[in-house]
Amino acid sequence: MKKLILQMQMSVDGFVGADEGHHWQLWEWGDDSAWDEELKRDFNAVFACIDTILLSRKMAEEGYLTHWSNAARKFPKDPFYAFAQRIVEAEKVVASGKLEASRWERTRLVSGDLPREVAALKQGEGGDIAVFGGAGFAAALIAAGVVDEFQLFINPVVVGSGRRIFDKGGFGRLKLLGSKPYACGMVVSRYAPAH
Repeated sequence: MKKLILQMQMSVDGFVGADEGHHWQLWEWGDDSAWDEELKRDFNAVFACIDTILLSRKMAEEGYLTHWSNAARKFPKDPFYAFAQRIVEAEKVVASGKLEASRWERTRLVSGDLPREVAALKQGEGGDIAVFGGAGFAAALIAAGVVDEFQLFINPVVVGSGRRIFDKGGFGRLKLLGSKPYACGMVVSRYAPAH
């Protein structure tokens, strides 16, 4: 059975977005990245087991797919951007009760009934399913209890206030799968629900 892997950048104090508009992530998805080489390699390794990407309607409409398609074309030989090519090649699934048809290549729509749709996706063959946010969508998946693995990229910053993803899910215990610090200051911690 496929796993649903939620990957999020987060501050040390647990925020995934800042209220004040501070630039707080070591890499904010532009061309300029403060990630070290080992982190870049490990990030790309995650994509080796991914063949499906689940997106919210909002994230798709805000240009996630166009952004990474452009990055794949712009940096075809850069090993760091190998993940962008994987995003292009992967099946994309957009959860939405509002869209009538997909406007994106290799992308299909499913209803907004997250527990049902995620259960159906997990039954498929092949690699795992990745989710990269946004905050509201991630919180809804957590509240629905459908996340099998959390990959939290903890940036070396305290944001103070902002958006969180664990507010709606209620109490839950997690099992640490692994944690790794990087030279750039990032710590990647992986957890699974402790059932």
